[in-house]
Amino acid sequence: MNRQMIRNEVLSALKGIAPELEIEQIRADRSLREEVDLDSMDWLRFIEALNRSLGIAIPESDYQHVTTLDKLISYLGQKGQSCAAEPSIGKG
Repeated sequence: MNRQMIRNEVLSALKGIAPELEIEQIRADRSLREEVDLDSMDWLRFIEALNRSLGIAIPESDYQHVTTLDKLISYLGQKGQSCAAEPSIGKG
């Protein structure tokens, strides 16, 4: 999955949590939670929505690495690549 596809999934998940959100107003280098005004429950629903749509879990210990839109997209891209590179167990 390329960076633009990941970005689209992230923005779609954000719109699911905050339908009033104006996507073009989000600054990619600022705190995502502050830009979108997500409280802790909204943040957890957002993270879970990303897990469902992308199949990539973000553990709480990694939240510090996904504070901005840019960082989140990079993180998901790296995790997606590492998941795709892992061999399937039991195949062969």
